[in-house]
Amino acid sequence: MKPVVTKARPFLKWAGGKAQLLDQIVKRLPNELRRGLIRKYAEPFVGGGALFFCIAQKFELDRFLIADVNDELILAYRTVKKDVLSLIEYLKEMQRKYHRLSPSRQEEYFYTIRFQLNERRPDINYHRFDESWIERTAQIVFLNHTCFNGLFRVNSKGEFNVPFGRYKNPMICSEENLREVSKLLQHTQICLGDFTECESFVTPKTFVYFDPPYRPISKTASFTSYSRYDFDDSSQLRLASFVRLLDKKGAALMLSNSDPKNGNPRDHFFENAYKDFQIMRVRANRMINCNAEKRGAIKELLITNY
Repeated sequence: MKPVVTKARPFLKWAGGKAQLLDQIVKRLPNELRRGLIRKYAEPFVGGGALFFCIAQKFELDRFLIADVNDELILAYRTVKKDVLSLIEYLKEMQRKYHRLSPSRQEEYFYTIRFQLNERRPDINYHRFDESWIERTAQIVFLNHTCFNGLFRVNSKGEFNVPFGRYKNPMICSEENLREVSKLLQHTQICLGDFTECESFVTPKTFVYFDPPYRPISKTASFTSYSRYDFDDSSQLRLASFVRLLDKKGAALMLSNSDPKNGNPRDHFFENAYKDFQIMRVRANRMINCNAEKRGAIKELLITNY
């Protein structure tokens, strides 16, 4: 295991990000990872990638794979990997321009960038890198750091629809962090697609962490509104079947999700879906709620096959 020196951190804020749970997750990593017996890591719902960045800097592994169904997110990761220097220069200029503006003009600039991002979406080839990816990634990073609550949310058409955030002097270009992220991504396979994309990558010496859109714990809650793809109960069960398939391959597996018992003590959805797996409950804070009084401590699940 490497000395604990973590330079790279998530460059995007992401709904359901695992920064606040990181210590609890690290305590529950498989012993084989600590002993150097696991050589590969896969994260099929990468999001902001907090655990990926932690593991990539904490353990000496041979190969990494990250994937996500969100095409804008994967475009951003691939751009940081491919041409981080051009991205940094673009972001620096956006940051200079934004900070020179009055608050009202900042808001106007925000909505101009949001309009451009959405208007040009049909023209983007999400499978082949070109120079347009640099501008688009810069716009994604800018909007992510200046929008309300630091969310990345799209509608059914894939259009970014989060309003202006009214922050004072937000950091738009974290140059050193972007450079460190790019270094890590040079040794990482980045896939656009759903969680099954990792199947051929997974071997017995692989640790896989699944952080899917959370199952809502109430009728009004929704953890699936940050992508245009629904992740309902049938999707949760499809994932459970895939997890069992990887379990048979001998991989070490961990999965996060909401705890239905926060809302209904008789809801045994995950106990039924993950029979014979270890189910642990950890404390977390509900970070995304329009009502600040409802951002209290709740329980979340960590499910493992070890």
